[in-house]
Amino acid sequence: MTETSVIWLRVAAALYSIGLVDSVFLLTRQKEPFFRTALAAFGLGGVFHLVSMVELGLMQHQFPVTDVYQRLSLCAFLITVSFLFAYWRYKTASLSVFIFPLVFVFALIAALGNNDTVRMSEALKSSWLVAHIVFILLGYAAVLFTAIAAVLYLVQEQRLKQKKIGGGFGFRLPPLGVLDDLVSSSLSLGFVFITVGVIIIIVWASATHGMAWIGNPQVDISLITWGIYLVLIFLRASAGWRGRKAAFLAIAALFFSVVTWMTHGGIPV
Repeated sequence: MTETSVIWLRVAAALYSIGLVDSVFLLTRQKEPFFRTALAAFGLGGVFHLVSMVELGLMQHQFPVTDVYQRLSLCAFLITVSFLFAYWRYKTASLSVFIFPLVFVFALIAALGNNDTVRMSEALKSSWLVAHIVFILLGYAAVLFTAIAAVLYLVQEQRLKQKKIGGGFGFRLPPLGVLDDLVSSSLSLGFVFITVGVIIIIVWASATHGMAWIGNPQVDISLITWGIYLVLIFLRASAGWRGRKAAFLAIAALFFSVVTWMTHGGIPV
């Protein structure tokens, strides 16, 4: 990264850290002492984050997905935008308990990582491959929100069964219907993004390398992840799987997404 873009990213990470503190208070003291302030800082951090990526892209004359740190930065930014949209749509602060710390850690690692300008490989000069990375990261962000909403659904359902209606963290959880709607919406968006990303990489790989990509373990695990997503969509649409069953499948989808990321050594393919 260029020096100035790193500074902007570190400013963003510092602003994100306010959300981290708010999450710690919420989990340990079951209070929201300054959520509004943390939310405003989180949004402002997103602005500085965007400035960092735009400046980096202009300086390198390429989309900033050259190395794992730049991809991690992009992923953090996409999660930030997704959270702000979800909060605007559902008006629930419960997602912040997971999102604020995660975005802070991702941004911090990206800001403190490899700060040298990295020359883009010939493969990454392809606009097809760049588009694939962006769509896959969008899909992963949607998978993350699906899994978080699923976990909150299971927690809220358990508290309602135990008649723990008021007080504590459970009091701040949205109704089960809202959580189920969030699972459904993010699941659908994630499936679209990942499907487009998989199609792009298959077309690009076939045009560039012929059919040599067939049987590649990295491609196989990507297709398995997409298959898990397809099964989840099918079960919700045809078998009416909602609630606990859908929640567990959503968590499984996140697990396979993480495995896919690790399989590619941090390259989201």
